[in-house]
Amino acid sequence: MSSLLNDYMQMEQQLQQLQERLGQLQNDDRLKSELEFKGKLEELMKEFDKSASDVIAILDPKAAASPAKAAAPAAGGRRKRKLKIYKNPNTGEVVETRGGNQKTLKAWKEEHGNDTVESWLVRVED
Repeated sequence: MSSLLNDYMQMEQQLQQLQERLGQLQNDDRLKSELEFKGKLEELMKEFDKSASDVIAILDPKAAASPAKAAAPAAGGRRKRKLKIYKNPNTGEVVETRGGNQKTLKAWKEEHGNDTVESWLVRVED
């Protein structure tokens, strides 16, 4: 048999399996309920001239704001560095930085050494 015929037969079999699965889903009461809800929700959104993002912003303002923040780095910008918080045990002074070029931190590293200052790391935040 030719490769083309094999491909055709495999696709025909997959199509039959998908049609069977679709038939099962169409008879599922949970799907019927979700489709009914979706339809009513879309009608309500049209009635009040609201988009899906408007509804999300109303119901969960935090969720509506987070996709914009997550999409910004993917748009070609750099990923935001983690905030590192150091505490000098000798003076009690605290330094918060997102990079290693912070003036006080550099001075500490010159005086006490990189490994010693890194041991003063209190916590890291996003």
